[in-house]
Amino acid sequence: MNARTPRRTAVRRTAIAVTAAASALSLAACGVLDGSSGSSGSAAPKKGDDITVGLLLPDTKTKRFEKFDYPLIEKQVTALTNGKGKVLYANAEADKAKQSQQLEEMIAKQVDVLLVDAVDAKAIAPAIEKAADANIPVIAYDRLAEGPIDAYVSHDNELVGEVQGRSIVESLGDKAATSKIVMINGSLADPNSALFKEGAMVELQGKVQIAGSYDTKDWLPEVAKVHMETAIKSVGLGNIAAVYSANDGMAGAVIDALKEAGAARIPPVTGQDADLAAVQRIVSGEQYMSVYKSFILEANNAASMAVAKVQGRSIEFDALTRDSVDSPTKKKIPAMLVPVVALTQENIKDTVIEDGVYTIEDICTPEYAADCDEIGLT
Repeated sequence: MNARTPRRTAVRRTAIAVTAAASALSLAACGVLDGSSGSSGSAAPKKGDDITVGLLLPDTKTKRFEKFDYPLIEKQVTALTNGKGKVLYANAEADKAKQSQQLEEMIAKQVDVLLVDAVDAKAIAPAIEKAADANIPVIAYDRLAEGPIDAYVSHDNELVGEVQGRSIVESLGDKAATSKIVMINGSLADPNSALFKEGAMVELQGKVQIAGSYDTKDWLPEVAKVHMETAIKSVGLGNIAAVYSANDGMAGAVIDALKEAGAARIPPVTGQDADLAAVQRIVSGEQYMSVYKSFILEANNAASMAVAKVQGRSIEFDALTRDSVDSPTKKKIPAMLVPVVALTQENIKDTVIEDGVYTIEDICTPEYAADCDEIGLT
């Protein structure tokens, strides 16, 4: 991956992400969005506001996709097109063949641009080739698909893994070197999984004992639970000092497996995505941490990139894609990489609540009221 995001404190990362997004979107105030810029670097708009953005998301198991990403993208497209633009949405429900069919259906419907979050990065490539043949730009969203991608918006995925791995080492303290951990990784079909694992290994290798590592088909929590049950039998319940779980859905399944095996205390378990259920588990102490990736910034900037691309607004598009990444099939893909933050009990207020993702009432339901009081979340 090129243009890696440097390590910074959580607060610093958040500030930079907000500043970068604000800078890009403030181009509207400079005339870029309305086409009034006189710069020779800005191409004349190819289309007006009456555009259709095709959005393909990979699954419904990851709560953020339906709850946040889709409505945020739809809202931003509407805002940037004076209410005239629309989003044509499809969810593949973790079926790679279904997603390819959905993409081809959108080509047939002559959408103007595609945002694709791939179930399987390699399997979607032939359909993306067809979009390119039809002169429909394709922006890879959240996961880097193969094929002729025009741009990519996601987070620094190696940094996600580093944050998770570092959290485990910090939680174990002086006992880290003699501690056995289990790794529940994501899907091999998702290129992000390899980056998460690579980042985690930067922090874990040589610092802890990795007693088992499992790749989880399609990120399915039920598969993750089976992996964890296998690990418990292999390593021994009392010997597992921590669990690296690549996302929150799997973290919940891991915790269920530990409980059902009779764990008197849940060891540190990581996650990613800041799902509401995960935030509540963090409040109660069942889950050690999650990685908060501002999907608000990711979704808003993806929508801005899509509109800019189809309308030929080069200055805005270039401002949004100052990084670059390589896929197995294409080099130097213009990209935006949004920084990430380790979400713990200590910074819930400063992250998901301050950003308006959840309210205290959302998190502190009657079941979690006492836990919220204990950590001062009131």
